[in-house]
Amino acid sequence: MPVVAKELNPKELDARIVATVAEMGQSGQKHSARIPVGGRPPGLMLQITPAGSASWIFRATIGGKRRELGLGPYSPTDRSRSVSLAQARKAAAEIRAGRDPVADRRGTEQPTAFKEVAEAFLSANRDGWKNDKHKAQWESTLSTWVYPRIGDKPVATIDRNAVEALLMQPVEKADGKPLWTARHETATRVRQRVEAVFAYAIARNHRSDNPASRDGLLPILPKLSKDAKRAKHHAALPYAEAPAFITALREREGTAAQALLFTILTAARSGEVRNAEWCEIDMERAAWTIPASRMKAGREHVVPLSDAAMAILSATVEDERKGLVFAGAKAGVPMSDMTMAAVLKRMGRTDLTVHGFRSTFRDWAGETTSHAREVIEHALAHRLADKAEAAYQRGTLMPKRVRLMADWAGYLDGHDGATVVAMKRSAA
Repeated sequence: MPVVAKELNPKELDARIVATVAEMGQSGQKHSARIPVGGRPPGLMLQITPAGSASWIFRATIGGKRRELGLGPYSPTDRSRSVSLAQARKAAAEIRAGRDPVADRRGTEQPTAFKEVAEAFLSANRDGWKNDKHKAQWESTLSTWVYPRIGDKPVATIDRNAVEALLMQPVEKADGKPLWTARHETATRVRQRVEAVFAYAIARNHRSDNPASRDGLLPILPKLSKDAKRAKHHAALPYAEAPAFITALREREGTAAQALLFTILTAARSGEVRNAEWCEIDMERAAWTIPASRMKAGREHVVPLSDAAMAILSATVEDERKGLVFAGAKAGVPMSDMTMAAVLKRMGRTDLTVHGFRSTFRDWAGETTSHAREVIEHALAHRLADKAEAAYQRGTLMPKRVRLMADWAGYLDGHDGATVVAMKRSAA
């Protein structure tokens, strides 16, 4: 006889969920785990994803065929949107008694639309994503490229031809060229995310196949050259032109101009600067500690501040050093991601991007200085091999990074020193 699992009560079940998620995190497990809940009828289990979302699965034989039926989501913290243990056992018992809930729903419920499934997928997975930006990117991809085409269609009826048409839709800003060829990187991301939604639909018994699978689509989509597939890099300023650009930038007033200058001096990402808070700044140590929650790599990053960067911060009197370092137009709200780009536009440099200045820094440091590669990569908060990481943890690279950022500031100002005149501070 098969082994019967121990019958769990709700408290024991919640404890098992916490333990299971922790075990998956420690082992790096990428696939879902299942917790048998025991009791009657047998075959009821809770499926747990590495992100911590849970849903009921009931394994039963219906019409002579072995089937796994989804009975709904489970959440220890949100009972209003959760199928309880008792409800799941009751539904499983009804199925065991001969009722087929999937068949019952046919003809009595409206077909489930792709958008409904996608929103359920986002709701189930968003807590496992590391930051709000990733969540926003998912929602933007679906809203821009997917929902207008297949959002209202029943998820069960969408075929491979519909997904092909989705990827070949014309892009207005690319003179009507197909998305797949005009913006291949974006199209690839669209396909991957649509595929994930269909995989979720399969797990929820809405359909049995995935029309967005890579193997099924690539043979029928246009073949692209390596150059066409290669992602376009952010437009960067040649480092030889950087000192002249900084001179022009210093002539501009306003918070946005100061934020752009600070971004260039620290080789930081735009979002890291726009969301920087005074509590992260150590004026005595001349250091800026960016918390892991705001870093792309998900790890805390300490930025040594050159005299030039410190001069920008020192222009704010001590009593006003609260909240955001570079506040937007509304109090307490960060400036938008287009604010610094607008400075470049006003300077007549629409050929550049804010992010591109990180490449300018990397090229200058790698081609014209003797600073070690690992020092340069750490300044950019890039991941390195284990030995270099260990050296960084011992603090051996920090003094070298201090010298690197001082040299960078000196180069931008056209001299070896880093003593500069602070920019004027005025309203953004």
